[in-house]
Amino acid sequence: MNIKVEILPKYRIAYVRQVGPYGPGNITAMEQLKKWAKEKNLLVESAIILGIPQDNPESTLPENCRYDACIVLSNDYQMDNSICESEVSDGKYVTCKVKHTAEDIQKAWAEIFPYLHNSGYQMDNKPILERYTSDLIDNDYCEICVPVKS
Repeated sequence: MNIKVEILPKYRIAYVRQVGPYGPGNITAMEQLKKWAKEKNLLVESAIILGIPQDNPESTLPENCRYDACIVLSNDYQMDNSICESEVSDGKYVTCKVKHTAEDIQKAWAEIFPYLHNSGYQMDNKPILERYTSDLIDNDYCEICVPVKS
């Protein structure tokens, strides 16, 4: 597993929210976001796309789980009312680069929490991020970014 620690900046984001069990609905939300972003000419090579599961499915009923499909916006981008806007706070994250397949992502989820514990990190009280850049997408990878405090 390819793991590193990095400080992420505060991101201004546009997002589409899906409420319900994690799975196919997340893909639908991501497609809606990408369609909007393409229409606004935001899907450029430097774009950063985030998938943010807002709830822990072990403690939240599946029908109440929230997933946000997001794109990072520049501070000067003029928003309209066609999509939601928010921020992702800055901080220290343990990032894990993983092949973007269900099997590899599942394996990474199983390995990342023991890694955090063994490395002396505690999860911070912020959502975990799935990060996608054109470089990662072109090579069928994504990054799981877990907020931590030492």
